[in-house]
Parts: sequence; structure tokens; C-alpha cells
Amino acid sequence: MEGSQSDLLSRARSGDSDALEALLQSVQPQLYRFSMKMCRQPQDAEDVLQESMMTLARSFREFRGASSFSTWLYTIDRSLCIKNRRKRKLEPDHIEPMETLSPGERERIGSPLPDPEKQLETAEVWQLVHAGIHELDPSHREVLVLRDIEGLRAKEVAEIVGISVAAVKSRLHRARSDLRDSLMNHAYSPKPGCPDIRQVFSEHLEGDLSPDICSTMELHVANCPICAAECSGLQAALNACSTASVEVPPQVQKQVRAAIRQVLLAADP
Repeated sequence: MEGSQSDLLSRARSGDSDALEALLQSVQPQLYRFSMKMCRQPQDAEDVLQESMMTLARSFREFRGASSFSTWLYTIDRSLCIKNRRKRKLEPDHIEPMETLSPGERERIGSPLPDPEKQLETAEVWQLVHAGIHELDPSHREVLVLRDIEGLRAKEVAEIVGISVAAVKSRLHRARSDLRDSLMNHAYSPKPGCPDIRQVFSEHLEGDLSPDICSTMELHVANCPICAAECSGLQAALNACSTASVEVPPQVQKQVRAAIRQVLLAADP
């Protein structure tokens, strides 16, 4: 937890309602961003954000520091996202994702050897990556969002999701590869004589390769334009993830602020 958040939490526990409101305001953007990636409709994300913030307002004293503050926050938000997803499954009408990739958009980034730097220069990159994320299996999507967008450590993701670190990394490697498939509009298949370079590159990002394997793979990539393009393309997509920024709409901020104040007023003796 950042020092400012730690100070706000300490003051809130002492009964400072202004500090509590400031603390909740500081975490609102990250929870909204996570909810936007995990829910299928903007309205659902807004509802989950409001529920999460109200839950935090009621239960902030329950945080004891056994895990990181971010882990605690995302655990609450994730449980509400899952609850929302289950609710939606019971509804008769199919709900389309917030964004999908059109054939034209896929074609623009689907060349066999895409130039990731040129991709990153376009204003559409994040929208395309965002749409690709929504095509992922939910169990894979959540680990990619927590790891590559929210920047949590694999251990923290494991605590939030309730699985082992090894399982987190397994899902993460698959999610990264599937995201790349979505952007390329075709399934990846290593060429004869080539390793599964996506898996290798993802493991490298997690620091799980030995120096000898790293050297061998670097030499291969330097001499294989196809594998080099795969690594560059995947890195471009993950760069877009790491720079994701979602602003909470003013009307949503207003609704959440009003809901929080109701909780605070109800808590006053």
C-alpha cells in the first residue's frame, strides 16, 4: 500500500470520515478499470464498482494487513464481478461484450509479420487489445488483467484468485497467447524447428527461464524473423495493457460518492 493510502486508512480507522472518503476516492479508478475488464456491460461495471465501494466503506476495519491492500481490494471486487456474471447467465437474452473486433480491424493488425511499433502508433491499439481481452476465457482474463494491466505480482494474483502461483502463470501464459491469437485472427502454430516462442517469451517475462535457456532463445529469435515478430507483437500488446487508463465517468463518481455518504451517515452513532 502506498504511504498516502496507509495514512488515510489509519486516520479512517480512528474515525476520520473525510480520510475514509479520500481513501475510497483514491482506489476508485483501479477498481473501475478492473470491473470494466471483467464485466460484459458498462452498466454492470458501474454497478460492481458501486457495490465494491460500499462494501469497502462498511468493512475497511476488517483489513489487518495479512495481505497487501490491493489484494484485499481486488478480492472484494472480483467476488462481485463473479456474482454479476452468474446473475447474467440466468438471464434469457444473450449479452454481447462491450467491444468486439470487426473484420476490418482484425485485418489491419492481422498481417503475418506485423510491425508492432506501427501498431502502437495508432489510436486504435488499446481499443483492439481491450476487445481482445474480452474474448478471453474469464479465468484466463482475470489473471491477465491483474498481472498485466493492474501490475500485481503473481503471488498477489494467486491470493486473489485462490489458486497456486504455478496455476496463475499457466493461465497467464495461455491468456497472453490467446490475446495474440485474437489480435492476429488465427491460431498460433510454431514453425518446424521453432520452439513455442510465445510460451518461452511469457516465461521470460515472469523471470522463470535459466540464463542458459535465455541465451539460446535470444540467439534463435535473432535469426528467426517469424519468432522475432511473435515476441515483438506480444510485447506490443502487453505494452498497451500496461498503459491502460480508464477514467471513472463523472456521473458514476457522483453516484458512488452519494452511495458512500449514505453508508457513512448510517454508520454514525
